Amino acid sequence: MRVNSPAGTSPLAPVRAPQAAPDAAATGEAAPAALQSGVLGPAMDALREMPEIDEARVAQLREAYQRGELKFDAGKLAALIQRYHGDGR
Repeated sequence: MRVNSPAGTSPLAPVRAPQAAPDAAATGEAAPAALQSGVLGPAMDALREMPEIDEARVAQLREAYQRGELKFDAGKLAALIQRYHGDGR
């Protein structure tokens, strides 16, 4: 079976894949306007100011563990790791 184009029309042009927009971080440009809103802007600033690791909290937990106030359950930790990462099968 052959399908003909209606009279007076041209054949369809091939479809081109859409081109991805350049990543703002890779180009050094500012974040998109949506992320610079009055709500997200301050939240992003506060997040940038936070330390990667809360050293004071780590010290508290370490001391509590050394005093025996914080119990460590290796089996529970292993189960959580396995649940998070899967069992590898």
